[in-house]
Amino acid sequence: MRAATAVEEVGGELEPVEVVDAELVDVDDAPGGEVAVHDPAAAVLAALEEEAEEDLWGARAAKSRTGYARDWVVWQDFHDWLAERKGHRLPDTAVTRGTMVAFVKWLDQVVKAPPNTIDRRVTGVTVTARRPPYRVEVPKEATLAARELIRKWRLDPVRMARGRGKAAALTPEDVRAMAGAPRERPPRPDARRRRVLVVPELARLRDQAMHSMKLAVAGRNEEMSELDDPNIQVVDEGLTVHVPSVKGRPARDVPVTPGEHRETCPVRCWLAWHEAKLAAGAEDGGPAYLPVDQWGHLGTARLSPDGVGRALARCARYAGLSGRRITGHSARRGLVTTGRKKGKRVEKLRRQGGWSTNSPVFWEYVDEGELFEDAPTKGIGL
Repeated sequence: MRAATAVEEVGGELEPVEVVDAELVDVDDAPGGEVAVHDPAAAVLAALEEEAEEDLWGARAAKSRTGYARDWVVWQDFHDWLAERKGHRLPDTAVTRGTMVAFVKWLDQVVKAPPNTIDRRVTGVTVTARRPPYRVEVPKEATLAARELIRKWRLDPVRMARGRGKAAALTPEDVRAMAGAPRERPPRPDARRRRVLVVPELARLRDQAMHSMKLAVAGRNEEMSELDDPNIQVVDEGLTVHVPSVKGRPARDVPVTPGEHRETCPVRCWLAWHEAKLAAGAEDGGPAYLPVDQWGHLGTARLSPDGVGRALARCARYAGLSGRRITGHSARRGLVTTGRKKGKRVEKLRRQGGWSTNSPVFWEYVDEGELFEDAPTKGIGL
């Protein structure tokens, strides 16, 4: 703050005094009628901090924000449960080491949640508590103590079995099985539908193109949904694919070479689907993958991320892969495990899927693919 000179009457004479270049604001609740100095610079900095916090929060994926909101509701349910046993309800803002440890124990022993879900709940509660309107200073020891318990629970196979388990790796053989699955799909015994459903040719072409591309670029459901026609360029060597940014992750440009089999070759499958959808009335330059209904009618809006996942799960079921958990991450796991078995370079695989250098998930996939490479029991005379 800058100082300035003014005059003040003292004992009937005017004397110069120094004043501060800031506003004086009355503080109603200040003891003794004190006044507080309003610092314009501090006010601007505080406003910028608030704006930055909202910008960063808005940059988070909508799915993450929704998940955090659910985690806070679960936290409130825990406080209701705790109040019934203690006779007094703590405020939701009571985020301490004791309440956080009690929270994860409640999730483990009462809710019977798997360790990974409990870990995510801890994150959601911590993030929400620090944000407006609560603005709670969550002690670091609170989250450390909670995660120490969770770390030990991850070693318990019974607790880990509560979850859905890891996604199975999607292999090229699986993609071929899905591509060659019968188009006639009879109704399930428990379904209302009683007639045999014949998969439209347009839907079959789309699924072949989408599944082979998903494996080739290690694509997430959200990335496949956001792909547009201009993102996929035909070149002499095959395709160059610009995988768009989703959930704040950086975009990436990856190569896709022709495959060995027509029904799973990402290049030929893409060209066949692209030609078919244009013939069906799609606009060139629009979304890469569009919905197709049971009568073969082409939609105009892009296929949603959930639609991408449902198409994969449905094709896997009709190909007889229902015994394995095929999910949106199966293609990402499958590219790395299959690639390492075929001797593909780790750095090439990492860049293809857009993993960070120190991604623990990526290195888990690498270890899985290298399981039998130079195995300790190989060639030792057993």
